[in-house]
Amino acid sequence: MNSIILGTRGSALALAQVEMAESALRTAFPDLGIERKVIKTTGDRRTDIPLSEVARAVDMDKGVFTKELEVALQDGEIDIAVHSLKDMPSLLDEEFSVAAVLPRASRKDVLIGKERGGLEGIRQGGRVATSSVRRRRLLELIRPDLEVVDIRGNVPTRLRKLRESEELEGLLLAKAGLCRLGLLHDGVVGSGGEVLHVTELDEAVFVPAAGQGAIGLEIRSQDLNALTVCEEVNDGNTMRVVAAERRFLSLLGAGCETPVGVAGTVEEDGTPGEIRLRAVVFEDGEDVPLRGEVLGSGDDPEGLAARLLAAMKESNSM
Repeated sequence: MNSIILGTRGSALALAQVEMAESALRTAFPDLGIERKVIKTTGDRRTDIPLSEVARAVDMDKGVFTKELEVALQDGEIDIAVHSLKDMPSLLDEEFSVAAVLPRASRKDVLIGKERGGLEGIRQGGRVATSSVRRRRLLELIRPDLEVVDIRGNVPTRLRKLRESEELEGLLLAKAGLCRLGLLHDGVVGSGGEVLHVTELDEAVFVPAAGQGAIGLEIRSQDLNALTVCEEVNDGNTMRVVAAERRFLSLLGAGCETPVGVAGTVEEDGTPGEIRLRAVVFEDGEDVPLRGEVLGSGDDPEGLAARLLAAMKESNSM
C-alpha cells in the first residue's frame, strides 16, 4: 500500500487527533503517502439543539458524529476514519470495524471554573454546563442544588461561552481534549486573556464514558491493506480495555447518549493482564444509579463485560 486517505471531522480537537494518527502511521511507515479528508457530520451541523436530541431530530438511530465518515468509508472516499472512540456506537455494522486504537490519554472528566475550589467552590444553586447526559446525571447526584444546563460547540467555543457568561460558573469536559489541544497548563486553561481553573473529578465517582480519551481507527472490515497498516499502530492494552467497555455498552443496549459510565484499568499488581472494570448506570426513572465492579482476564473482554452486567443485575435484585 503506497498511500492512504484518512477521514476526520473538522473541529480543532478532531484535527489534533488525526495529526496524532498521521504521526503514528508515518513512524511505522515512513514511505506511506497520507492524505487527509475533512468531513462535516450531522453532530457538527446541528448545534442548535442539545446533543442528546440530535439523533431524534434528524431521524438517525446512532452515530451523529460518525455516520458521514462511515458513508465515506463505504463509498471508498477514505480508507480510515479517525474518531474520538467515545463518539462511536458500541455496535457497528458488519462492514465496519475498529482496527486500532492509539495509546489512551487521560479518561477523566474535569470541572472548569472561574474560581478555584472545584465542585466545592461552586456556590449553592450555581449554574454548570455540559452536553453529556452522563455528566449531567452524575453532577445532579453529587450536587442536587446546582442548575445543570446544556452547552454546544467545540472546546474553545465552550470555554469562551463560560468566560463570557455572567450566569455560568462551571463547565464539564473531558481532560483529554484540553491536553490534546495544548490548552491545559498547571491546572489552568487560558481563554480570551483570562484564566479558568481546572479540577480533575474522581473517576471512582465520576465514572468516565466508554472509550473516553481513546482515538479509534475505523476501516472497512474487508480491507486487509488498511487492517495491516492499522495493526502496526494499535496499542494492545488500550484495545483490550476499550473492548470491554464498549462490549458492556452493547450488552446493556446503551447508545452514546445513554447515562452510563464504564471504565477499565489494567491492574499493575496481581495477575498480569487482568482488567478491573467499573460501571455506573442510570436506569429510566431512577435517580440513584446502579454501580458495579469486577476483576478478570483482559484476554476475554466480552466475558468480563458480561460478568459485570450480571453482577450489577444481581445486586439490584437483592
